Amino acid sequence: MPVAVLTQPDRPAGRGRNLGAGPVKQLALELGIPVLQPATLKSVEARAALGAFAPDLIVVVAYGLLLPPDVLALPRLGCVNVHASLLPRWRGASPIQAAVLAGDPETGVSIMQLEAGLDTGPVYATARLPIGADETAGELEARLARLGADTLGGLLDDLLAGRLRPGAQSAQGITYARRIEKAEARIDWREPAVAIARRVRAWNPWPVAETLLDGQQLRCFASEVLDDELPDATRVPGFVLATGAQGIDVQTGQGRLRLRAVQAPGRQRVTAADFARGRSLAGKVLG
Repeated sequence: MPVAVLTQPDRPAGRGRNLGAGPVKQLALELGIPVLQPATLKSVEARAALGAFAPDLIVVVAYGLLLPPDVLALPRLGCVNVHASLLPRWRGASPIQAAVLAGDPETGVSIMQLEAGLDTGPVYATARLPIGADETAGELEARLARLGADTLGGLLDDLLAGRLRPGAQSAQGITYARRIEKAEARIDWREPAVAIARRVRAWNPWPVAETLLDGQQLRCFASEVLDDELPDATRVPGFVLATGAQGIDVQTGQGRLRLRAVQAPGRQRVTAADFARGRSLAGKVLG
């Protein structure tokens, strides 16, 4: 039985930017589980509050902050992390987006023992999951969350009984997924259509891929690659080739990309076909 939930402080949310409790805190309160929300675990007070619960095991899932060594050593059985990749591939802050960007055919979850290094600890178990051809990072995250919960749930009894021993990660195939920055959302139409389509999927639901149309932001939520033809020298990357019932076709550095769902500033997300209806877009250059 969980004795406490540790989550980050409430953040401003919504158009009013009012402080709101996240889903983890909300569920914990509904279940009557005490909630701790220190801004940092480096303070003596925060560590003392956590230590007062005398935990046997700390389970970490997408907490967003590194645990100090004295917190890692606090529980009798250590700290276990549910990491959204098949370690040692994609250690770091954004493994789901990194897998989509790289075009990986599959990913998964790793149940690992936390140590001072960044996702370097030994692994108790992994579970694999194929990545859909059109799957966004948000959709993949939801499936991995369920897989992680199921995988961890199947191990908990053995973990708490001390019957499991983790194995060291391979020294081969190590890659890192750095933290995503909002500035990365801007589409570079000089890239191949395949690479841009992966960005559109990886940046959905955040930070959302974007470009410029007539100097205004145009957010791009869904797209598809049409072919890998070399660009026509007379059509620069970002050139709008055509619009129609299927979307907006754009020239890239290699091949054509069809935008299928977009959003203009102050407007709702719509299909690209609806957005283009009544507009003269052919011949314009995005970016």
